[in-house]
Amino acid sequence: MSEALLVLGDGTVVKGRGFGAEGEAFGELVFTTSFSGYEETLTDPSYNGQIVLFTYTHIGNYGAWTCGLESSRIWAEGVVVRSACGYPSNAKSRGTLDEFLREHGVVGMEGVDTRALTVRIREHGTVPAVLVHGDVSSVDVNGLLERLSAWRYETDLVREVTCGTVEVLGSGRKTVALLDCGVKMGIVRRLLSSNVTVVRFPAWTEADEILSWRPDGVLVSNGPGDPTVIGYAIETVRRLIGKVPMMGVCLGHQLIALAMGCRTYKMKFGHRGTNHPVKDLKTGRIHITLQNHGYAVDPRSIEGTGLKVRQISLNDGTVEGLEHEDLMVLTTQYHPEGHPGPADADRVFDEFLGWL
Repeated sequence: MSEALLVLGDGTVVKGRGFGAEGEAFGELVFTTSFSGYEETLTDPSYNGQIVLFTYTHIGNYGAWTCGLESSRIWAEGVVVRSACGYPSNAKSRGTLDEFLREHGVVGMEGVDTRALTVRIREHGTVPAVLVHGDVSSVDVNGLLERLSAWRYETDLVREVTCGTVEVLGSGRKTVALLDCGVKMGIVRRLLSSNVTVVRFPAWTEADEILSWRPDGVLVSNGPGDPTVIGYAIETVRRLIGKVPMMGVCLGHQLIALAMGCRTYKMKFGHRGTNHPVKDLKTGRIHITLQNHGYAVDPRSIEGTGLKVRQISLNDGTVEGLEHEDLMVLTTQYHPEGHPGPADADRVFDEFLGWL
């Protein structure tokens, strides 16, 4: 097995064994605490621009191509694990994690102390990194560090993951306009299961075009990157608010908040995993949620916007959900279509769909 190098922007160099495709991958090094769901994680468009570090020691146990993926390709730039299972046990599996990455041209690395890297990220924050798999003997580390110094978080990653044209899915009683900022197909499947027609729009679509389809509601999807640089989507959301019921998920939650006058900020290391507890302040219930975000809404900026905090993280108190005092607007920072609880958070869809 060939060697691999992980070079962090602070100059740290970690050696390991390569798997998946050969090559190099640049991205923000982030960690997820999920024990399973690695196929869904890697194909989630929200991971565009990121190298994903799995804290769980053994990844790939049940193989690959075993479930409904979140998109048609892997969006994570690279993968770092303690151990990549080469002999999965699952009747549904059609291959290994190594083969899954190779098919999609994604670089992987194993044989490293992922817990130590996780502690480093928790203490110092996420960091740009480059992952190299292949002949590392001739790698110019100083050259890679110079390239990393030019790497920026403030990049519009949504344009890379959104759909290119309007797409109609299903034929239900009601119509939901989906502003696709990098939507997970789990959200689409959840909407279709409720007998609605989903009209999927590119993220740059203007409000007038969306309204011309006479939707009964609008869902603003998840997606990658800094929400403040997605000005075109913020303006579309601003013009749609109050016209039809609206729900936002993850990035969509942040875009709605920005459109209504709130601020967002970059978190030190974000929330990524399937075991995050969230409290609903309206019902008093606690949900175990799926999360994947590196930005959050600043609670100090909410006053006077008409929004109020509906849900909070029990880990750090950050805002996990908003609702409007008068309008039919509801948001979640977490992913309610994910079922780690197993279905604790799913009822937010019922609340939104009940408005239609």
